[in-house]
Amino acid sequence: MDTVLPTKDACYRAVASRDSRFDGWFYTGVTSTGIYCRPSCPAITPRRKNVTFFSTAAGAQQAGFRACLRCRPDAAPGSPEWNYRTDLVGRAMRLIGDGVVDRSGVDGLAQRLGYSVRHVHRTLGDELGVGPLALARAQRAQTARTLIESSELSFSEVAFASGFASIRQFNETIKEIYVSTPSQLRERAQTAPAIDHTAPRSAPSAAVSTSQQTLIPVTLRLAFRAPLASNELWTFLAARAIIGIEHGNTAVYRRALQLPHGIGLIELKKPDAEQSYVWCTLSLADLRDLTTAVRRCRRLLDLDADPVAVAQTLSSDPGFVAALRRAPGLRLPGACDPAEYAIRAVIGQQISVAAARTVTARICARYGAPLAHPDTELTHMFPTPETLVEADPADLPMPLARKRTLRTLCAALADGTIALDVGSDPAQLVSELTALPGIGPWTANYIAMRGLGAPDIFLETDLGVLRGAAALGLPATPRELLAHAERWRPWRSYAVLHLWHAASNTDSKEAAQ
Repeated sequence: MDTVLPTKDACYRAVASRDSRFDGWFYTGVTSTGIYCRPSCPAITPRRKNVTFFSTAAGAQQAGFRACLRCRPDAAPGSPEWNYRTDLVGRAMRLIGDGVVDRSGVDGLAQRLGYSVRHVHRTLGDELGVGPLALARAQRAQTARTLIESSELSFSEVAFASGFASIRQFNETIKEIYVSTPSQLRERAQTAPAIDHTAPRSAPSAAVSTSQQTLIPVTLRLAFRAPLASNELWTFLAARAIIGIEHGNTAVYRRALQLPHGIGLIELKKPDAEQSYVWCTLSLADLRDLTTAVRRCRRLLDLDADPVAVAQTLSSDPGFVAALRRAPGLRLPGACDPAEYAIRAVIGQQISVAAARTVTARICARYGAPLAHPDTELTHMFPTPETLVEADPADLPMPLARKRTLRTLCAALADGTIALDVGSDPAQLVSELTALPGIGPWTANYIAMRGLGAPDIFLETDLGVLRGAAALGLPATPRELLAHAERWRPWRSYAVLHLWHAASNTDSKEAAQ
């Protein structure tokens, strides 16, 4: 899909067929009931004349529609549109999802985007029908409902964690959007049978104590669009986990993370074959970080991707048919912190994945802030750019040229010369990074692909990509492969993952022989 909203006829066909692939792409407002739903709602399909469509839940709410209590449109996976669009609207939606409006207001959002407040309001209003405050409000309501139904938190804690300024505002918003009080939502969740897109009430977890504070645990479910190549995704993350910062295996991924208001620990469990959600446990120093932490987990696992759209594009190339069959739903592993990932990419230049893990772990043990808690697997936070700028070169186990590159990058990140966050434009970022001495096109594009989750990056000179291309019978020289890859837009990053996977399968077969 190339527009925010498909045609009205296409939307209605999706509603009539209850096509779950469109959940999160758009929302259906039913004028005869005043309710808005996700396309796959199991209720009787409304008449065509009684429906209208919205690209966001906020738009439906502002038009006076209430969220359906049956299909839970607020629990649908997010629109993949906000992952691949690099215009003002796409960047704004990613920043709003990361909690920028709740933390810094619309002024802070506009400053991060580099536009005036008036221009941001006008652009979002023209395209989405709502402004940044309404979008942030809808997100707060969605977060609140998830916590009401899935956690043991008190309602005051839920309001605080969701970003509401007061209990009164929280109560009024929940009642307006869901036509229920928080108590009614919680009671209904306790008695209703769990369905795939709701978050069932979980038993309270024990608080995690650290030397500085007690972390508050919250467990919830992160929905995604099937299929999901979960084995490949968890294996990929585990193979690159930095000792002390992360821990992973084929079933669970965990890490320590610096969030806007304090530290956090995340745990993500690989879903079973029949599940369409990932169990996520967050242990937070400050509940205000919950929304941000959830968004970063979703980006790490690429849970808002549309695997069907990716497969439709790539399968048009005969060379990819077998690869798509071997790993359906292959995701693009992202990053919880884009700046951290840029540092990791530079440290890992021209060395193997295993060597990069070793070097990075040594640097983290030396310069990362210690995290004292009973968990022996997670011991440190990843060091900040400001800390690494002041690092003793003798403590950096790498060649002199790479030390200089790392310090230059960290200085640019620390002083704001390079602003690297979810609102960054991939093309602009690549240009800024390659202007730094020691960072070439491959590293800059890899940072954009993994750090920003940019879906249309292609690494035509990468050895694994070239080996994978040869294994699939595709052109195996950089120039020819780059030209051939034009047919894979806008999903070339996913093509890179499939080519790496093909190369890995080839290596395994050769080792077996």
